[in-house]
Amino acid sequence: MDIASNEDHPLRRLTLGQLRRRTSMKWRTHPEDVLPLWVAEMDVPLAAPVARALTEAIAVGDTGYPAGTAYAEALADFARERWGWDGVAVERASIVPDVMLGVVEMLRLVTGPGDPVIVSCPVYPPFYQFVTHMDRRVVEAPLGPGLRLDLAELEEAFARSTAGGGRAAYLLCSPHNPTGTVHTAEELSAVAALAETFGVRVVVDEIHAPLVTAEAAFVPYLSVPGGESGLSLMSASKAWNLAGLKAALALAGPAAAGDLARMPEEVGHGPSHLGVIAHTAALREGGRWLDAVLDDLAENRRLLAALLAEQLPAIAYQPAPGTYLAWLDCRKLGLGDDPAAAFLARGRVALSAGSEFGTGGEGHARLNLATTPEVLTEAVRRMAKAVG
Repeated sequence: MDIASNEDHPLRRLTLGQLRRRTSMKWRTHPEDVLPLWVAEMDVPLAAPVARALTEAIAVGDTGYPAGTAYAEALADFARERWGWDGVAVERASIVPDVMLGVVEMLRLVTGPGDPVIVSCPVYPPFYQFVTHMDRRVVEAPLGPGLRLDLAELEEAFARSTAGGGRAAYLLCSPHNPTGTVHTAEELSAVAALAETFGVRVVVDEIHAPLVTAEAAFVPYLSVPGGESGLSLMSASKAWNLAGLKAALALAGPAAAGDLARMPEEVGHGPSHLGVIAHTAALREGGRWLDAVLDDLAENRRLLAALLAEQLPAIAYQPAPGTYLAWLDCRKLGLGDDPAAAFLARGRVALSAGSEFGTGGEGHARLNLATTPEVLTEAVRRMAKAVG
């Protein structure tokens, strides 16, 4: 494939046969007769600027340890151009192996063993797994109507978590996974105000930040009033399909610079040098490719909504402006708490089980729509046949 021309409809360029040659988790977890629409990998060719940067690095043997601030500088320019935000300060940025390991390190800085970490469920399953593994306690504050942040639930959870005078953190997903909700400036400002009132520290996973439609503006948490004491994790991995090239950035608001400065120096040894090179190239030169992906995702959201309306009208699906994930309410199908299991067993389509996303996930499934229209169409056909 000509990598120089892959900015034209990246989500339409690869055949199912080409995709099945991949050896990553998405394509090797299930047998070959299963269509995998579960884990967050996109069915796209590598963006040409990223491919060039990696090829050049390998050609000169540039495969050592990461160094420098090029990644943070690239993110600063990207944030300024895309979000009108000038708040990525290189001196308040540190490279970390990936977003979730960065989340762990940030939570270590602001909480202690046994302290509560509040999450807005249903939410990304590793939030539960990583938090409990590091000996913290998950406290749920379920999303409210329209799958938006429920400020009353948050206030109650914040108050309960700090009632004894101890430390607590709020682990926020922005944009929200699995719902695709893009939080507004007003919502984030309200979160910051509540956090200040109750002394809760906010750590934000903003990995899906570049994957927001033009109709909805992504708002960095550190940019809102009160967000100065926040800690954020960002990465190019989701937007440019670079999960196998490990690298992310931990960012601190001005009032949290001292916290980030306490992060152990050895954490910065974890990212891959090639990962840093790839992510930097994506942010610097991958804008046109990203725009093409966003266009394709918009078309896939419309396609999925039409296919479900025609073939599976009992599934409630509201296209969302963030991420490339679709949150399907399958409760009217009568498939129990785990409809994804039925779609896999009867239809040979792999989705993510909603029950793994915490309270509110029962009877739901998450579908990854970052695939070709042909695969998406066949997946819905199989799903409909599975319950027919």
